[in-house]
Amino acid sequence: MNTFKSFETQLYKVNDKSFEDIALSVFRFQAANNPVYGSYISNLRLNVDKIHTVSDIPFLPISFFKTKAIKTGEWASETIFGSSGTTGSATSAHHVADLQFYLRHAVRCFEYFFGSIRDYHFLALLPSYLERTNSSLVAMIDHFIKQSESAHSGFYLHDTEKLLWDLQQLKTGKKKVILWGVSFALLDLAEKQRPDLGHCIVFETGGMKGRRREITRDELHESLRDGLNARHIYSEYGMTEMLSQCYSKGEAQFYCPPWVRVIGRDTSDPFQKGLQNQTCGINVVDLANWHSISFIETEDIGKSFENGTFEVLGRLDNSEIRGCNLMVE
Repeated sequence: MNTFKSFETQLYKVNDKSFEDIALSVFRFQAANNPVYGSYISNLRLNVDKIHTVSDIPFLPISFFKTKAIKTGEWASETIFGSSGTTGSATSAHHVADLQFYLRHAVRCFEYFFGSIRDYHFLALLPSYLERTNSSLVAMIDHFIKQSESAHSGFYLHDTEKLLWDLQQLKTGKKKVILWGVSFALLDLAEKQRPDLGHCIVFETGGMKGRRREITRDELHESLRDGLNARHIYSEYGMTEMLSQCYSKGEAQFYCPPWVRVIGRDTSDPFQKGLQNQTCGINVVDLANWHSISFIETEDIGKSFENGTFEVLGRLDNSEIRGCNLMVE
């Protein structure tokens, strides 16, 4: 694993049998070449040579992205993705070595679950994200729009009238239609317009960000199904600090691509890991984060299941609210 190009080849060959060996290889590489992670391991007084399973790997708290440049090796940042946040709160910065890899990889994640990008029109209602300059979500959706090769794909900042007109025109086409929206904008659409979007695949990407009271994902999806006449509401689990995305298929559980794994941890003891079928903190292994850190202790709470799926229930009580997450009341 001397170069990223050779690792990228390995990445897309990962399966259940090879995941552990590749993850351990990435761990040792990052422990030796990531100063922040190496210092964290040292402060924990852990011996890297005695770590032999993924569950034993120390996960870096996601808060480090707010104060440190998390880099494995020495390289110039091609771009820096930034998280959303409430006014005055600290936000995360993810230094990215290769923007084109991120874009290619986002397509891989989507197509793993939903098939070719070119089978879809992508209509995006992401006002709060478009108002920022460093959103990984906007970069991803913009790439999807271009790769879809559809003249009907595009962003709609606040022009919901044009959005609804275009959605109606696409009812009888051969391509499938995806409406990808931030939660508060989709709720506004559902409550004020109540359109019939039964022919669309609706993706919500979270995000109340002070625009509305925070509600549970179940409440959100129920309101959107009713107000948009949508049979299912799909979701994407991604974050500034990850290069991969996980997806739901219209129900509560998220599915991971082969190069991502979610590991539950005890909410009061972060070093007790491997919890399943119970409320827990969410740790993420994202092997695509080769240049930064692949082992992230998030501030989300949820449930991890034996079949590799997981649910997101909210945020830990002692963490800040971030714009891209829903809170449990």
